[in-house]
Amino acid sequence: MAGLAAAARARELGAEVVVLEKGDRPGGSMYLSSGVVWRYRDWDRFRTECPGGDPELQRLVWERLDDDLAWLESLGAPVAERETGNPLTAGIRFDPKGLTEALARRVGEIRLREPLSALPADAPVVLATGGFQGSPGLVRSHITPEAPNLVLRANPWSSGDGLRIALGAGAELSAGLDEFYGRNLAAAPQISPEQFVSLAQVYARHARVENLHGEAYEPRTWSEIDVVQWTALQPSARARYIVPDAALGEPVRERTVRDVIDAARRARAPVEKRDGETVVEVVAGITTTLGGIRIDGRARGADGLYAAGADAGGISTGGWSSALAAALVLGKIAAEDAISSRR
Repeated sequence: MAGLAAAARARELGAEVVVLEKGDRPGGSMYLSSGVVWRYRDWDRFRTECPGGDPELQRLVWERLDDDLAWLESLGAPVAERETGNPLTAGIRFDPKGLTEALARRVGEIRLREPLSALPADAPVVLATGGFQGSPGLVRSHITPEAPNLVLRANPWSSGDGLRIALGAGAELSAGLDEFYGRNLAAAPQISPEQFVSLAQVYARHARVENLHGEAYEPRTWSEIDVVQWTALQPSARARYIVPDAALGEPVRERTVRDVIDAARRARAPVEKRDGETVVEVVAGITTTLGGIRIDGRARGADGLYAAGADAGGISTGGWSSALAAALVLGKIAAEDAISSRR
């Protein structure tokens, strides 16, 4: 999202833009997501949910998102739903592939399989390499010693390139390097990218949660981000959800808990029916890192260097807010400042 949004906005403002894409397609992990771009309805709730985040950056996302969502629609991004399904949040669910295509049509030149290896001397750069969840070494260093056991619930190319380049240019690290967004997934023998959403087991609040040694955890947040972060620290990055029969009809977005468990069973994950309850084994899946490069309110990390998306950290620290929302807003801000600074 961040790189394409920055490039599309820069082109709108008359700049010549080149997008260097490490992967074999544009769109990064946005392409694999559910496509929901959202904000908290209430500013104070945002601060309560993400108390360690930078208030200036949070305020920018919160205040600018609605206009930026309208901008996406003006580019032809196809809307799937105009509600998030969560009373705490407001936003839009886009078709992720259509959203990627709408942005890609506006950015000009995209060079696939071409990572940025060094900073050019004659042009500003917006880093939007997607974080460092694709690097087991960095994840092990900053997040969990169980890094090799996590499921990478994202594209495979986001492995810390932006972080390395920015630090080499004099940028600083943000808060929250030990935090990540992800989902506990049904512990199926194989999990394809097409199953990243369907196998997410997002009903911990209706279950008893424990690791494989029987040590319990009490979920604290509506997003269950605390549950997946806790699971990632457990042996083999695994846990069990023990679900009483009475909870099987509880809603999980457009499905029920029973539906989600049935999807796990069809994928051959360990699912055991006991008297009055069902036990589902889950494994932590990492989608995006939440810490990264420290940026200011103009998305600057260093002189002539900007960062957006998961490369920019310190927005959701202590909780969870929409990564796609921050990527959209800060990607556009980065483009606008980069162009104005050269005029």
